[in-house]
Amino acid sequence: MAEAVFRARVEEAGLDGLVVVDSAGTGGWHEGDGADPRTVAVLRAAGYEEDHTARQFRAEWFDTLDLVIALDEGHLRDLRRLAPTARDADKVRLLRAYDAAVSPGGVSPGGAVRLGAMVATGDIGGVSDVTVPSGDMRVGARSHDLDVPDPYYGGMAGFEECLDMVEAASDGLLTAVRAALGAEGVLPEDSPPA
Repeated sequence: MAEAVFRARVEEAGLDGLVVVDSAGTGGWHEGDGADPRTVAVLRAAGYEEDHTARQFRAEWFDTLDLVIALDEGHLRDLRRLAPTARDADKVRLLRAYDAAVSPGGVSPGGAVRLGAMVATGDIGGVSDVTVPSGDMRVGARSHDLDVPDPYYGGMAGFEECLDMVEAASDGLLTAVRAALGAEGVLPEDSPPA
């Protein structure tokens, strides 16, 4: 879901030549399968294209990735454990940390990470040599407040709720990516504003 939403944001912003979006899971349970039919239905109803084949995230990918996005605390821990170095572990961020409703003030310049790809139970996106501020959660927020809940064992309402969360956070992540691209001089002159 997050892959489809963020890819659409990147394309709408005219950044698809600079940012590559892809996804992988932290486990191999569904490797080779397409997206859950409920995910596909929710995405299509919202106007998103979806063409996903599940695969498992590999530790060796960290070398080519600049930002790894996790959708919940468990995936964040799993991805950081896979990281070969502390620098690679620092590339892993929670998607909802970029949601202004959860993290008022949006992202902060502290704790910056480079963006080159984002992966999660979620997604991969890519840009070369760009610094993107990490999303900081609001003061007093518990990390699980930033989780996108797994709707797999519930009904359609859970998938719709996840879409809302992913859309809100994707807007904030795109803002951070655009700012980073602009700061690095990579953003095209004729690029529409965020």
